[in-house]
Amino acid sequence: MPIYRLNETNLFPPVDHAEKGIVAVGGDLSTDRLIAAYQSGIFPWYSDQEPIIWWAPDPRFILYPENIKVSKSMKQLLKKKAFEVTFDTCFEKVIQACAKQKRKDQPGTWITLEMEEAYLKLHELGLAHSVEVWSNENTNRKLVGGLYGVSLGSVFFGESMFHVESNASKYGFITLVEQLIQRDFKLIDCQMETPHLKSLGATSIPRKQFMLLLENGLQAPTFKGKWTDWL
Repeated sequence: MPIYRLNETNLFPPVDHAEKGIVAVGGDLSTDRLIAAYQSGIFPWYSDQEPIIWWAPDPRFILYPENIKVSKSMKQLLKKKAFEVTFDTCFEKVIQACAKQKRKDQPGTWITLEMEEAYLKLHELGLAHSVEVWSNENTNRKLVGGLYGVSLGSVFFGESMFHVESNASKYGFITLVEQLIQRDFKLIDCQMETPHLKSLGATSIPRKQFMLLLENGLQAPTFKGKWTDWL
């Protein structure tokens, strides 16, 4: 099946037309196109040397918030408030730190400058959000972990995480999930399987099932604004 090349409209082909997870190529990262992509179960993932590639993998890696797994060691860290967690206080720093994070079997980063600018615009619209994890040392408070993603309806689409101290990104993710449960979020899209997120309870489901969950999740109202005013 040939891969669809996007034109100036924000229309995407059905995800069941994907070729090995790739739905389409080309287009741009305008806010309207990105929102249309997420609403269609699609996300961009590519490198500097490639055109924009739009994905909808099958199976899809997701987390039902209520299924979050918290290990005994993480429970102890949370109990003693090992880190401080904030929301939407320095989105740009978080996405830049994610871009610099070294990852196994990945020589470069897929978070290009073009991606950074696109998600900053989504953040300004109140749709992209960051979680910041800070060291709890009063004399040397610094950003040691975090993550960012997009929130629509009752669905959070996780994009990337980083850490410079052990357990910092897990600590931030667990804290986020606890907050999302309180606000009746139904689904966290983790996109591609990773051991890190699998250890936290994420699982693979058929793309068809994901699309039904997404459709239901998008029926809920979307909060637009800084999460500092909400979580």
